[in-house]
Amino acid sequence: MMEPKEISLEMKEYLVAAGAQTLDYCMSCGLCSALCPWRLVSGHTSEVFYIRKMQRLAQLGLEGFDDEDVLFACTTCGTCQRNCPRQVKIIENVRSMRSTTVEAGFVPAPVRSVVGSLHANGNPWSGPREKRMDWQQGMEVPAFTPDTEYLLFVCCTSCYDPRSQKIARSVADLLKKGGVNFGVIGVEESCCGETVRKIGDEELFQKLAESNIKLFKEKGVKKIITTSPHCLYTFKNEYPELGGEFEVVHYTQVLADLVQEGKLPLTTPLDKKVAYHDPCYLGRHNEIFEAPRTLLKAVPGAELIELSRAKERSLCCAGGGGRLWAEVPRGERFGELRVLDAEERGADILATACPYCMIMLEADCLALDKQEKIKVMEISELLSVSMGRES
Repeated sequence: MMEPKEISLEMKEYLVAAGAQTLDYCMSCGLCSALCPWRLVSGHTSEVFYIRKMQRLAQLGLEGFDDEDVLFACTTCGTCQRNCPRQVKIIENVRSMRSTTVEAGFVPAPVRSVVGSLHANGNPWSGPREKRMDWQQGMEVPAFTPDTEYLLFVCCTSCYDPRSQKIARSVADLLKKGGVNFGVIGVEESCCGETVRKIGDEELFQKLAESNIKLFKEKGVKKIITTSPHCLYTFKNEYPELGGEFEVVHYTQVLADLVQEGKLPLTTPLDKKVAYHDPCYLGRHNEIFEAPRTLLKAVPGAELIELSRAKERSLCCAGGGGRLWAEVPRGERFGELRVLDAEERGADILATACPYCMIMLEADCLALDKQEKIKVMEISELLSVSMGRES
């Protein structure tokens, strides 16, 4: 016999006040759960995480949505939200649900160190603030001044993760070669706060965002180039509500314009088949589909291959929503499906344009023992190779 569930109208009212205003729009059609990438893999999380059920429990004020395996499984990929016939803002609802537990003092084990480091160091990677600019060692990157057109904001991942630092260097080098008037601020910067907001720590997000907005305004920042789609989304869509009005673009947009204007000569042939993985936060969340493809098509000898799920239908790498730090067994990872798809289509390279996707896809490629057959590369690295530089 099933135990009765406790109904809490106060909890539902709290969720709505915390941002889940569209919770009652849901009519439980089930399309969200049917489209969820968790349906494509097996394992414990796939068995317990159903976004429709989670929404329904919250909608009725029933206990159960706050189970850690359920509440923190969502990658915030946006597939469900984009296709919802009732236009329910599912990601905001999830964020509100998570905030109920985070504000009560519960933070899931995989992201406790992340939250702690953001409080102490202003980044999620437990890196000292004074080492935030170590990625630029061995190269000259201009400092941002009031006369600089663009601030180049390098994602925390590319500041501290050794593999991802190559992305930051490639992007900065390409911008310099293209004659872009840009500069960096450095150690005073803090994380954009995207991940911690999706985790549910609204107070910490506000702290990080307000710190950055104040810094940017003091420095005279008007335009920002981001290396990460997650930073792009946050600066563009969430900072304005806190008074941070900036013109924000992803680096692929800037470089695509340079290529089309003939300002970024790509001369070294690649002669490889390249499958492009659309990052959720670049594609579905920010509607940037063509700029990355323009760049890949411009590489001499590169043959662009589309994966079975591309553009609006792209399959999530599973790194969003704080899941970058989650431990997921082999055989239960979305990214493995991307690697296998690329292999089936004869790709030599699986390319993407997001540091989170790079980490996830490289790990999945290694887990499948496909690293000798398929190389995972960031678009900026491919462009650097085509300009005669090592990847």
